[in-house]
Amino acid sequence: LQILLNRNLQLHPRHFGANLRNTIIQKLHTEVEGTCSGRYGFIIMVTSIATVGLGKINDGTGMVTFPVAYRAIVFRPFKGEVVDAVVTQVNKMGFMAEVGPLQVFVSKHLIPTDMTFDPTEHCFASEDESVKISKDDEFAIGSIKEDYLGLIS
Repeated sequence: LQILLNRNLQLHPRHFGANLRNTIIQKLHTEVEGTCSGRYGFIIMVTSIATVGLGKINDGTGMVTFPVAYRAIVFRPFKGEVVDAVVTQVNKMGFMAEVGPLQVFVSKHLIPTDMTFDPTEHCFASEDESVKISKDDEFAIGSIKEDYLGLIS
């Protein structure tokens, strides 16, 4: 999801000069990319700068605050949403997976009952072994207590 966000950036006067705009843009990328906001979720990446406003000098410090409007790709999963996950670790308790920047744990109690843990291969496998959950597999994961969604092919 790409949305428009705003941020006030503070810059020290030593950064003023011909490259001021580039410095502001670089500082924005450094400060916001990879962070998490309760309202918008994870800010994955700044895609464009909409506006850089006029700076306002802060009394006493000499620092200048620039209002910046920018577009960013954000990731905020909602309850009931189905997400694609990559399995990173499997043990007898369940498996860990990455969903973009999120780490999730799927308990063995939420894995279909026909699948059992195989300690020799470190995977969960169905009785007929047609489906296996092992490291580096991609799965679609839904909300708790939903039907099994299965392996992404």
